[in-house]
Amino acid sequence: MIPHLRRAVARRSLASAALLARDAPLHSAGGFPRLLHDASGATATDRGRKPGPLTLYRDLVSQGKLKQDIHQENVATQLDNLLRRLEQYEMEMEDYHARLSMWETSREKERRRLLVEEAEDKQRDGVWIDEKRGFLDKLVSRRKRGNIEPGVGKWVSYLNREKKLDTLVGQKPVAPIAPKGIYLYGNVGSGKTMLMDMFYGATEGLIKHRRRFHFHEAMLEIHDHMHDVWKRRDDDKSIESTSFSWISNLPFDWKIKEWLIGEEKYKQDTQQKHILLAVADKFLVDRQANKSGASILCFDEIQTIDVFAVVALSGILSRLLSTGTVLVSTSNKAPEDLNQDGMQREIFLDLLSKLDENCNKILVGTEKDYRRLIPTDGLTQIHYFWPLTSDTRSMYEAMWHDITRQIGGNIISVTIPVMFGRCLEIPKSCNGVARFDFEYLCGRPVGAADYIAIARNYHTVFITDIPAMSMKIRDKARRFITLIDELYNHHCRLVCLAASCIDDLFQGTDEGPLFDLESFQFEGEAEGAKLRRDVLAEGNVGAAPSPTGLVAILSGQEEMFAFRRAISRLIEMQTPLYLERVERVHSSLQKQSSVIAKGSTVLQSAPSV
Repeated sequence: MIPHLRRAVARRSLASAALLARDAPLHSAGGFPRLLHDASGATATDRGRKPGPLTLYRDLVSQGKLKQDIHQENVATQLDNLLRRLEQYEMEMEDYHARLSMWETSREKERRRLLVEEAEDKQRDGVWIDEKRGFLDKLVSRRKRGNIEPGVGKWVSYLNREKKLDTLVGQKPVAPIAPKGIYLYGNVGSGKTMLMDMFYGATEGLIKHRRRFHFHEAMLEIHDHMHDVWKRRDDDKSIESTSFSWISNLPFDWKIKEWLIGEEKYKQDTQQKHILLAVADKFLVDRQANKSGASILCFDEIQTIDVFAVVALSGILSRLLSTGTVLVSTSNKAPEDLNQDGMQREIFLDLLSKLDENCNKILVGTEKDYRRLIPTDGLTQIHYFWPLTSDTRSMYEAMWHDITRQIGGNIISVTIPVMFGRCLEIPKSCNGVARFDFEYLCGRPVGAADYIAIARNYHTVFITDIPAMSMKIRDKARRFITLIDELYNHHCRLVCLAASCIDDLFQGTDEGPLFDLESFQFEGEAEGAKLRRDVLAEGNVGAAPSPTGLVAILSGQEEMFAFRRAISRLIEMQTPLYLERVERVHSSLQKQSSVIAKGSTVLQSAPSV
């Protein structure tokens, strides 16, 4: 107990320093990064911790795997400084959650005691009236009840009870001030995602609660949590709910118990009035699990493509930032430019205010696409075969047989689970390797949920007969871009057989932008048609996107950025640097690493970034 108190005193003594550090300059004089040291002069690596973003970045530059860029190096420095502050913040949050847990336990105990006292008064004074009793008896009982529950109903009773609890238990403990997060924005291939992932990897073992999401995955999980919250609310309305089990053994008449259950239901409805707050509490940290420590959210490719994205992200990110979560995010746009169409303006302005208060905005200020400049090994076998000739098809087939032979096992057809209770058939599967043709993946009404399921289950994906895409197959093109996003974000190896080179894969700009209404992230309605984020999922038709928002999206600005990003990522996915990262990062490959031949030109073994 004494060591714990000593640590708590030390944490509080640093509180003022933390306030100053929150907004302190994040780079050294002259713009050059400096190594981080603690009070003893030891660097993070000296203390046995994982290397931070700055160390990783400099190592890759020194090895010739990256070209040095002053903008990227300064971002790595700022992420390193944030990492250093998080160690102290983690300890402060552990102390805070310990005090918060004691406060919540004490408050709930006192709240139930107050409820029982009120119930005893009601039963003793005969508040509950038999319908057969006369009018005079009912009138007398109602006057007695006035002395017990003044006001106009449950709302007044609830507020009076909360005020009493504030007096009896005291105010809620104040959370420590979180260090400012970082919002990275910039051009395609400027290194935003790479730098964020370096930071995220370095938080392992340092921060208890940490998640990394890409936009599509986040939207799907938010939708899934919303259904869970609605279902849980319906379950909690049942008298048999475990939420009311403490009432069942109390020595009261059934009508008194019914009143107690009604008060409990009212409290639950009041505290869960806004569904996005409940979803946010589930989104990052399971509030039923261990709540101690800090929380980090790394969010890749923040965007607001429709009304649901604006409302959901605003509500959830605002809630997380308000409760001490540190946000590190990437986007192609500055926060103020995310919602140029003006959808849900007041809600969006609240989000901007939260981001401005809790994040440092950093432009990764380079116009270069560094993925095109990543050094390549001339001996490394390519994974993108084109055009569609007999020779390239033979090379593609040879790679398929080579990889499946090294992996071992039979090539079979399997079915994998997808979110929302659906399944997806994999035509050819072999121990973490899957094979599809383009039409199967992109010519049918499938979406991000299906692609995420593939990316999580397979470290290597083969795709055959990819056409050059134009306005004529815009729906297929948009699905293919989403597929590339998810394979890239889950660090999957991609082997392609395509009709054209990567740079010529997306054509048709003269015909107009490629756009797929099915890419909307939530239910919408346009011209009487049902349009869903996932056309196979159950769901009601909601409000359509605003006319101005739809016109802006059809203008092609977001689409063109998505095309450039997909091309850039396809190029990177052919490089040794990316392939080295696949084996180290992808969960299914970690399980099979002992089986994979180290000398393979496809399955290479090297440290990850």
